[in-house]
This record gives sequence, C-alpha cells and structure tokens, in this order.
Amino acid sequence: MNLKFNETIFNKFAVLETERLVFRQFHKKDAAQLFKIRSNPQVMEFMDAIILKSEDGAKVLLKSFHHEFRDKKGITWAITDKQTNLLIGSFGFWRLTKAHNRAEIGYSLLPEYWGKGLMAETFKTLIEFGFNQMHVHSIEANVNPQNQKSIQLLERVGFRKEAHFRENFLYKDQYLDSAIYCLIETDKRNY
Repeated sequence: MNLKFNETIFNKFAVLETERLVFRQFHKKDAAQLFKIRSNPQVMEFMDAIILKSEDGAKVLLKSFHHEFRDKKGITWAITDKQTNLLIGSFGFWRLTKAHNRAEIGYSLLPEYWGKGLMAETFKTLIEFGFNQMHVHSIEANVNPQNQKSIQLLERVGFRKEAHFRENFLYKDQYLDSAIYCLIETDKRNY
C-alpha cells in the first residue's frame, strides 16, 4: 500500500508507450492541435471549462501544463497516435493531495478517435503509472453527470461512484452538479 507520494516523478517527464499510443510532454509546436482539441464542441460539451477561442489560448494552456509539472503540482501528457505522431488528446493528474496520496484526473480525446478503445488503453498505462510510480493511493474523477460516455468509461475500467454533489459548480452563470468517481490502488481494474 502506498503511504508516501513519490516526488521523484517530477525529476524527468516520463514518456510512456502502448501498442498504439505515445504519452509525452506537450511541446510549443502542439499549440495548433491542442487548440483543435480544446475548441471542439464535442470534446468540450461536458468539460465545463472555457472553450479556447484562439491558438494563443492553447499556448497559455501549454504553459500551465509546464508550470504545473515544474512546480510539482501535476503532470499532463499529450496523447499521440504512434503511427502518425499526431496529438489526439490529453491525460493529466492534477489537484494532487500529496498528504493523502490522492490525485484527480482529467482527459480529452478528439471525437474521430472515440469508440476505438484508445482511452481504455490510456487509462491502463497512466493509471498504473499513478499507482506504481507516483504512489497515489486513490484517483478521483470529477464528472458532469450528463457525460454518460465518460461515466461508462470510468465504470468499465473499475472506478466507483463516491458522491453526487448538487449544484456545487458555477459555470457560465449556471450551477451544475458533479459526480465523483474513484479508483483506489486495491480496487480490481478492468482493462
């Protein structure tokens, strides 16, 4: 059982691979493709975050990913297609609660890559990194309850619903509910 968060993961950005994907650090050259992802209405429908209006917004987001890693506050990978080397999504651990070995995750994927098992492949690799390398004990996902595809993915890979908070999140002058899902290191994972 993990009792101490492993700070050494911030010494060097971990590049990871699966059969079809490479998970790497974001680069400045990714701004245009990140803008494509974070301005896509389907991707952003339930993300409850500001839709990027320009590539400059993507550059700011890229800097925030780098600052989070530098400041040991989070780690966000660029998900790239191994065959084309194209950036197709992101996956990150953020809101780290190091004292309790807990991290929240966030993820996105371009719609043309949905339904191909790529996020399950991503979860298998990066969740295992979280447990085995970061030494987190629990991983949280805060989901808009209307995002059924994301909820199905979380449940499929072993996350369990922990809470449903009513109107706890103010976004665009509207209060939204949040569903909290969690996976702990001793849970059975269904990859």
